[in-house]
Amino acid sequence: MEEPRSWAGRFDKGRKIVKVKNILSKEEEVQILPDETPVEETASPGPQEREDATGEGESATGELSALEKSEAKAEEYLDGWQRSRAEFSNYKKRIAREREQIHQTSKGKIIKDYLDILDDLERALKNSPENGAGAEWAEGIELIYQKFQSKLEAEGVQIMNAEGEKFDPNLHEALMQEENDEYESDCVIEVVQNGYLLGDRVLRPAQVRVAA
Repeated sequence: MEEPRSWAGRFDKGRKIVKVKNILSKEEEVQILPDETPVEETASPGPQEREDATGEGESATGELSALEKSEAKAEEYLDGWQRSRAEFSNYKKRIAREREQIHQTSKGKIIKDYLDILDDLERALKNSPENGAGAEWAEGIELIYQKFQSKLEAEGVQIMNAEGEKFDPNLHEALMQEENDEYESDCVIEVVQNGYLLGDRVLRPAQVRVAA
């Protein structure tokens, strides 16, 4: 039988040779070996794969940007909390100072009213008898006066030691000014009425006589 014009086949030493006649009437030999496996070419990434890779990169960048924004927001909240805490601490200190000032002012007004009684006791003791029954009475007045002073000292009241000191208009009230060779000019010669301090505040200025 005559072979077809377009195909011819034969076997040569275990190899299969196929002759193919192409459209241009040329023959090409394609050898297919029994033990050979076609080598798969590494395909370049397609448009979808490139898009997926780009999407993953953009996703990672987006996550990093979100993390940075979250950290910045957390720092902002922390800074605001610290400022609020400092402001509240300063507020508490200011309120405490104001309360202390109000307390001292109220206490000073009350104590100042009792200073007149203390003045009366001092004047009584200056004219107290030294002998007889009156002396025993004077001792009782002395004890009351000392107890009164102790109570005032416990409240932070201090008596001014003005005699011999330089006249200070913030602490002293000058009743008169006179010549005196024993004292320098503007020095306190005599205390007519004691002055008192409540802490650092002047509770009552001392009434004094001043050397000219």
